[in-house]
Amino acid sequence: MGERAHPDVPAITPAMMFLMAAACGAIVANLYYAQPLIALIAPSVGLGTVAASLVVTLTQIGYGAGLILLVPLADMVENRRLVVTTLSGTVVALAIAALAPSAGVFLFAALLIGLSSVAAQILIPMAAHMSPDAIRGRVVGNIMSGLLLGILLARPFASVMADLFGWRAIFFLSAALMAGLLALLRWRLPQYRPAPGPHYGQVLRSLVTLYRRTPVLQRRSAYQAMLFAGFSLFWTAVPLELASPRFGYSQAGIAVFALVGAAGALAAPLAGRIADRGWTRPATFGALASVAVAFAMAWAGGAIGSVVLLAAAGVLVDFGVQSNMVLGQRAIYALAPEARGRMNGLYVASAFAGGAIGSAVASGLFSQGGWSLVSQVGLAFPIVALLIYTTELFRRPAPHRA
Repeated sequence: MGERAHPDVPAITPAMMFLMAAACGAIVANLYYAQPLIALIAPSVGLGTVAASLVVTLTQIGYGAGLILLVPLADMVENRRLVVTTLSGTVVALAIAALAPSAGVFLFAALLIGLSSVAAQILIPMAAHMSPDAIRGRVVGNIMSGLLLGILLARPFASVMADLFGWRAIFFLSAALMAGLLALLRWRLPQYRPAPGPHYGQVLRSLVTLYRRTPVLQRRSAYQAMLFAGFSLFWTAVPLELASPRFGYSQAGIAVFALVGAAGALAAPLAGRIADRGWTRPATFGALASVAVAFAMAWAGGAIGSVVLLAAAGVLVDFGVQSNMVLGQRAIYALAPEARGRMNGLYVASAFAGGAIGSAVASGLFSQGGWSLVSQVGLAFPIVALLIYTTELFRRPAPHRA
């Protein structure tokens, strides 16, 4: 008999699973709305060309801080209240961004948007608590598919909205959406109160110990950091390649290309089912290898000017990254139910750090060596992950771990 769902919270239903998946996608999309709009936002609020990248950087910093400072609270306080409180901050932050009269006000809002958008990473371990062991991977995979769709659709949606109504419209609209989502989650989410445990300061201090003493968490974090670096590198640089004279794509064409990559979200439920069957180790190799193959295809696509190869590479990158994300979450959620919030925060923070590196170097690589150099560096990320993976060959298999 596998582990049952947490006895103090109702078992998850298909309707609740759909609500959580949609909520995670809508929440995490807030991190990406500004990225394609920097050229519009910066002059409007008085940001210079050099400082314009702070719009994205401060959002990333805020999200990273939230993963470490807020997500561990899921192991301490009632989860529904934590989600609602965090989302209230998102509503306020989006409203400030929409109305921002100056650079300082907008950058403060960007930081707060990142900090409060970690509500999605509170919902995912909560769903794990609501799921019996036999289907936990499937549940996490379904919810993560919603999250990935939010990431992939946010940029093209923001571009279209800004084209039609101006850049402030996307922040007004999202603030209204988050307010409605907040009310719905407060009404529909069950209460989940963790068992009494350490105080907040002790929880934060425990993060280092938890990471150091959990080899599975270390390995899964390393794999996902490498793959997410490749993911961010690809999706930050490919619009530059598509807009170059070789392809000559308009902003609308680039938005359509991004929609093709959304097909990679189909990987999450599949990966969850595979993990539930105990096939995490071979599936991990497949996920890492698929990202390596994707960058080889992207390299070839750029060399011969094939948008079909680039699109196929984008789908494969998303497929591998999303599969590995779910496999990792399934593995770490099986370790210590009382520490799921902290482990999820550490795991996603590691992935996000890799993603930040990938996006930070993308434009520099493209300007120095074009798409060829971007593809070469992108290929190096999954190769490093595969080298780390070879250590698995010398370990005895353990169900739902590795």
